[in-house]
Amino acid sequence: MAVIIDGKKIAQDIRDEVKSTVAVFKKNAGIAPGLAVILVGHNPASEIYVRGKITDCEEAGFFSRTERLPEDTDEKKIVRIIKTMNKDERIHGILVQLPLPAHINPETVIEQIDPRKDVDGLHPYNVGHLFTGRPYHRSCTPAGVIELLDRYGIGIEGKEAVIVGRSNLVGKPLAIMLVSRHATVTLCHTRTKNLPDVTNRAEILIAAAGRAELINAAMVRAGAVVIDVGMNRPAGGKLVGDVAYAEVAPKASYITPVPGGVGPMTRAMLLVNTLNAAMGFPDRT
Repeated sequence: MAVIIDGKKIAQDIRDEVKSTVAVFKKNAGIAPGLAVILVGHNPASEIYVRGKITDCEEAGFFSRTERLPEDTDEKKIVRIIKTMNKDERIHGILVQLPLPAHINPETVIEQIDPRKDVDGLHPYNVGHLFTGRPYHRSCTPAGVIELLDRYGIGIEGKEAVIVGRSNLVGKPLAIMLVSRHATVTLCHTRTKNLPDVTNRAEILIAAAGRAELINAAMVRAGAVVIDVGMNRPAGGKLVGDVAYAEVAPKASYITPVPGGVGPMTRAMLLVNTLNAAMGFPDRT
């Protein structure tokens, strides 16, 4: 049976580490790291995420600001708010909660954020510089996956990694992060021909396609590390990942559960990015 990768515990460890660092930083610098969140509309899932982020900030000793805007807010108003936040020295990180209402272009909005304050790692500057290894910020969910592997002592260098899912939020940036750690990476998706043949090569298999229980035991190499990024709730059912957990776990060496695996890491890495921005990017290489 696989070792269960406890993302909830690791995320708490990271929050505790951030809190300790913030206490010293505030004493020395006389300021607190500041995170601003812009929430447009009343998407229930987004409301939950934002409340969690506010709680995280309070626990870590951050200054936090939440700008709640009605569903019909126009794009120009959001841009004006972002430009004001860019100039606000109390704010080191700006996050626009996605998804946005259909009448707002998310790319236009995100491009207005100062890349140094783009703690979601979605600005084209940060995405582009991810290829050279010098972004200000790395996208939180992929960074969280790398952190889980590291904290469980799972080697990346020289391993064959397969990612199922090619999104701009997870699949593509994660592929670059793994390559930069000297993995051999295959990026595939639901239209990949003979997908089980590809996934069975993986020593590290990451499922991020957004399709409930797409990955079954027949698609997993014995002893593989299986990371499930998916969060799906079939009609009338419980929350499940992209991996059929019950049948894959006995075959894997390590596996993340859903919930409690990758999910908590996203919020934890958001704190790390905001702290790095406040400290002037001490880890930027």
